[in-house]
Amino acid sequence: MLRNQFGKMAMTTVAGAMLMAAAACGGNDTGSGGSTTASPGATSEAPKSSLKVGLAYDVGGRGDKSFNDSAYAGLERAGKELGAEIKDLSPAADGSNRGELLRQLADAGYNPIIGVGFAYGEDIKKAATEYPDIQFAVVDSASNAPNVTGLLFAEEQGSYLAGVAAAEKTKSNHLGFVGGVENDLIKKFQAGFEAGAKSVKSDIKIDVKYLTPDGDFSGFKAPDKGKITAEKMYQDGADIVYHASGDSGLGVFQAAAAAGKQAIGVDSDQYETVKEADLKKVIMTSMIKRVDNGVFEFIKAFQGGAKGGSNSVYDLKVDGVGLSTSGGFIDDVMPKVEEAKKKIIDGSVTVPTQP
Repeated sequence: MLRNQFGKMAMTTVAGAMLMAAAACGGNDTGSGGSTTASPGATSEAPKSSLKVGLAYDVGGRGDKSFNDSAYAGLERAGKELGAEIKDLSPAADGSNRGELLRQLADAGYNPIIGVGFAYGEDIKKAATEYPDIQFAVVDSASNAPNVTGLLFAEEQGSYLAGVAAAEKTKSNHLGFVGGVENDLIKKFQAGFEAGAKSVKSDIKIDVKYLTPDGDFSGFKAPDKGKITAEKMYQDGADIVYHASGDSGLGVFQAAAAAGKQAIGVDSDQYETVKEADLKKVIMTSMIKRVDNGVFEFIKAFQGGAKGGSNSVYDLKVDGVGLSTSGGFIDDVMPKVEEAKKKIIDGSVTVPTQP
């Protein structure tokens, strides 16, 4: 499990998540780019689980050490704890076959099916119309059909805490933010980070750069671009750079290591997911977005007979977002972080969602 300073998730009830699952049909189509796991302890002769869960990743797929891997952790947990048969599929590099992946899972008898990332919004809506007896969920996008559950996160709140920590730790009074794609979702990360940093030091300088424009999702899988962008920020005087760029964040970490500076990870506890020792030591903290718990709670609610058509929001009140403390790099500023967290939860601070 990912570690979170703020403790064990007290998750929201996934109100209105799904229809009661009918016994799924048999078969085990593993498909290309995916994997299937039978229920724990099952053999090739054993009956298949009646709970068959399919998950389609965003660009970058499993192995991004961030957003997609967090989703897989929730899926894998469902396989172990709920006895689900699970299957995950990765899209083409440009994400052009997202709808095809959803239909592939539906035709193979998977129910429910989860699309990881806001880019699945319209494809999920179409698939939900074509397969009205199947329940769907989409991460980072609102429900748009009676059989679709939106799994939403308050990224701006967790990013605010990252900004507070960075402003408390910076020695140059100069920070950086690297976004993967310049869209409204990633701007939430930027907005929160800037607001948090400026709440500590109003005159702090924050460089901002997006790797690709809105609609070009290659920015989430371009470590070379992430490295070049962060290198420039460090050269210009930033000593801490926060990235919200998926797999491209690896390049940010590489640039930090080369410059002898620090970086902030995203989505997962990247101190734990990145294996290279020289990169681990530059990851000051990570803004954790508990996609794993959102995915698991959705599946659990489906198994329990909940119905769909609404959203579940994971914010600071339920520790749906937060900061990791792995490595102990921000232990000295955690009182300030906790103070900021309290103000957001009690409503005395409202975090912006746009820069």
